[in-house]
Amino acid sequence: MTTSSPSPAPAENQPPPVTDRLEWRRHLPALASAAAGINHASNAWDAVSDSFCDQDGWPVDEKGYADGKVKRDAEAWKHVEVFLDHGPEVLAAVRAAADSADYAGGPISEDLYRLRGIDTTLGRAGRLRHEWDQIMVLMEGSQPGSLQLYQESAEEHRNAEGWHYAHELSDQGPALVRAAEYLADRTDAERPSHAERARVALSRSVLGNRRVPCDAPAAAPAPNPPAPSRSR
Repeated sequence: MTTSSPSPAPAENQPPPVTDRLEWRRHLPALASAAAGINHASNAWDAVSDSFCDQDGWPVDEKGYADGKVKRDAEAWKHVEVFLDHGPEVLAAVRAAADSADYAGGPISEDLYRLRGIDTTLGRAGRLRHEWDQIMVLMEGSQPGSLQLYQESAEEHRNAEGWHYAHELSDQGPALVRAAEYLADRTDAERPSHAERARVALSRSVLGNRRVPCDAPAAAPAPNPPAPSRSR
């Protein structure tokens, strides 16, 4: 005897609610702050870098110039790591939500154009961080004094290498945030229409369930009334 398979639970085979699809929005404040932080580090260095150089742009205070760049690179790298932690999920969501019209000439078309190389930026920055983690593992057995010396040197090297990726993210990062915010706001604007269609569909379903089925038995006829008696 064959038995019918159990019907799926109501939540199965249904698209996730809008709030779940937009869960990636929680990353946007961190990304916006990181993009601003990279630009701040760059602008702060640009404001003082000329003071270490002569009129031809050559450093005259080499130590001050080098120390300034080390500070800039260290500050920028902190924000690069924020993009490594939060950026991939937002980037995937933006590409899933954007349509061909957005790329062709919509309000975020230029931002989407800027995002073409962000995969390379994040990928290479991620490898740089992985290499740093591996170096720290190898140094675990070093003497405390040597460990601190090696760590500072390795950090300086990582941050200097990472400045290139920070510079790329100073343009790509704000573009990612702007595109994500636009697409999230658009989805929010479309949400009432989706809710209204769901309400109408539910109302029709309820009304349909209240109709009398076509195969319902007909009502029984009323009994024949008694014949009137004749008066004498």
